[in-house]
This record gives sequence, C-alpha cells and structure tokens, in this order.
Amino acid sequence: MRRRTPPPPSPLPQRDGVDPVRVRLPAGDTWATVRDHLVARLAAGAGVIDGMLDAGRIVDAEGRPVPRDMTYVPGMFVWFHRELPDEEPVPFAVDVVHRDEHVVVADKPHFLATTPRGSHVAETALARLRRQLGIPTLSAAHRLDRLTAGLVLFTVRPEERGAYQSLFRDRRVAKEYEAVAPYDPSLDLPRTVRSRIVKERGVMAAREVEGEPNAVSRIELLEHRNGVARYRLVPRTGQTHQLRLHMSALGVPILGDPLYPVVTGPVAAGDFRRPLQLMARVLEFTDPVTGCEHRFVSPRVLQAWGSFEKWAG
Repeated sequence: MRRRTPPPPSPLPQRDGVDPVRVRLPAGDTWATVRDHLVARLAAGAGVIDGMLDAGRIVDAEGRPVPRDMTYVPGMFVWFHRELPDEEPVPFAVDVVHRDEHVVVADKPHFLATTPRGSHVAETALARLRRQLGIPTLSAAHRLDRLTAGLVLFTVRPEERGAYQSLFRDRRVAKEYEAVAPYDPSLDLPRTVRSRIVKERGVMAAREVEGEPNAVSRIELLEHRNGVARYRLVPRTGQTHQLRLHMSALGVPILGDPLYPVVTGPVAAGDFRRPLQLMARVLEFTDPVTGCEHRFVSPRVLQAWGSFEKWAG
C-alpha cells in the first residue's frame, strides 16, 4: 500500500491561534484557472474570491500570491485565512491540568468548542490554548461536545499526534464522566445500558433504533439529595451523544440538556445560564510515547450539584 505524500508546510502563520485554510486542487478536474475552481468549490461567492486574490490573500506553497489567471494545476495546494466570525466570548477559563513536552491536558468549560468548526473558531479551547501557552503546533487528540465540560487531551508535537489519537480510536483510554440529573428511587442502579444509536447528518438529536447494540454505557448512582442526583457514567463505546441519550432513555435526562428528551429552541448568543450538567471527570491511559501511566481527574464541581438554586436561576 503506497503511503500518501504529506502536504507541504503552510506558508502562512496562524492567526489568533487558528490555522489557515489549506485547499488541494484535485486531479481529474478541468478548471481553466485556480480562481474558477475556488469560486465553484467555496461558498464565499465570486466577488469575495476575486477580492481575496486581488489583495494577495490566497497564496501558493511558496507564499506567493495567486493571481486571478493562474492556470489550474491538479495536486497544487493554496492557503488563505478565513474571515473570523463575530463570536461571543465564552466567559470561562480553560484550565491546564497537566503539561509536558508531549501533551497538554486541559479542563474545558461548558459552552466552549474543542476545535474550530462552523461559527466557533477563535473562541475554542484549541485556539485559546495555542495563544495562552504559545504552542502553535498544539492539536486535539479527541473532542468533547461544546456543551460538555471536562478533560481534553492535546498533543504538542505533530509527529506524535497519531500515536495519541490511536489511544481513543482503539479504546485504550479509560474515561469517566459525571452528570447531575433527576433522582428516581425506582431506578435500579448500577446498570449497563446497551442500545443501537444512529445520528443522521443534519439532524440535531441522535436516536435509538432496533438492532444490534453499538453503544454501551455503565451508569452508577453516586449520591442524591433534594430530588437530584450525581451519577458516574462510563462509556464503553463512543457514539454521538451516547451518555445523554442513555440517561434520557432511563427517564433521568441530564439537567440542562437542550436535545434530550426533546429538542428545545436555540439559546440566545451570550446566554451562558444553565449549562449542561455533564463533564468528563477522568482520563486514564498509558502514554504511547513515554510509557508513563497517566490518570487525570478534573476538580470541577457541576454547578447544579454545588448550588442548584444558582444553576436554576
């Protein structure tokens, strides 16, 4: 099997901790110019693309501006910086739990995306940490949902990222989550929940369907008071929204969940009240580079458990 040739390094520096966009011109296309391909491929529109080309904001591998009439060459790479969207600052810090020459383990707050995506670009954990720590090569080894808080593993060296990503792909990371949800005295816990979950593109919520299980979660009750409880959740698989869906299916949906059991209306930008009461509490793994045994625990206290009145207000 022939190995793919890695792309050349970016000729553009990061901006606000965000990498430039890299576009490879595919083989088999018959565009006359690079400009024609970019207009057809990108959603920005011809006027925007022409403006970027005229301003020298789209460059080749040598950092030279691409002119409007540059001939289309299959396999060629071009780079540019996207226009950053107006983002509402997330008013919570990203805390560094551990840092060495190979990895950074951060405790991500609720409402902050892990990596740039869609309308969340500079206001992401990755971009913030790159700026905060001065590590432009920092990359995420995995992701947490934007609404979920807790521990995320980042890699420092690009050549080692694959080794750490394989830990998650091969399920060699022990992960524990914690949630606050209603207390049901009739619910028999601990238990292992198994179901088949499907997540359709363009549909916000995942759903359970008949068929062979592809999602397995261990659910344990830690303590309860005043009608709410603290739960320990251990996913054995990694389906989208698995823990949230399994808790809802048990009749104890996680507090603050905007999707389960029903999808609610979008929250206004800047409304950081009532965060989803779910966090990644523990990450445990054997470091694939150093061989060290790691166990990291978030000191975070979910707001609805520390002060339900404050969370609900």
